[in-house]
Amino acid sequence: MKILIIEDEKRLAAVLKKGLEENAFTVDISHDGEEGLYMAETFPYDAILLDIMLPFIDGFTILSKLRAKGIGVPVLMLTARGEVEDRIKGLNTGADDYIAKPFDFSELLARLKSVIRRSKGKPQPLLVIGDLTIDTNSRSVRRAGREVRLSATEYNLLEYLALNTNRVISRSEIIEHIYDTEHDYNSNLIDVNISNLRNKLDKGFDRQLISTIRGAGYMLKGDA
Repeated sequence: MKILIIEDEKRLAAVLKKGLEENAFTVDISHDGEEGLYMAETFPYDAILLDIMLPFIDGFTILSKLRAKGIGVPVLMLTARGEVEDRIKGLNTGADDYIAKPFDFSELLARLKSVIRRSKGKPQPLLVIGDLTIDTNSRSVRRAGREVRLSATEYNLLEYLALNTNRVISRSEIIEHIYDTEHDYNSNLIDVNISNLRNKLDKGFDRQLISTIRGAGYMLKGDA
């Protein structure tokens, strides 16, 4: 999952980036509202962490402009503790959730995962697709009760496909949402990860979970 942090406190932004990357998120940062708005309008993100007080353009204006353009990316607003009016204004402007500073990182992580799942129509942390279960909290996977051990990249790819069940996911979308934008890709990277994922998920089972849609991408089908 790819996250955009729009936060002018550079130390806080760096701490958030490090923590999220340790939890397998890909993270971009902007330290001012003008650049943050441009990035949010231009690039696809799975969620945005948005501060209110920013140079050039404030967080409320950024959020209002995104929603006016029909950009429905989940937004978690970072507010000052005790500023109830800010929280109400943020929610009324279109924020999906808020968290007050200072906050516990584990709570922010839980709220972030929650707004992403809700945006995909899957509010529960346990994703169930046929005999496949994915616990997004523990990042564990089971098929027909059997544990499936995945690498971090394989898990991220599977979770993204699962959150978008029955939708064809193109190779470019996978690159945009799963891999670091600074990663040096080779033409076989996605094919190798898909192949490894299939080998681990489908071994001993008749039904193949991930379908290749020729010329379009890949899809995890929700029907048995």
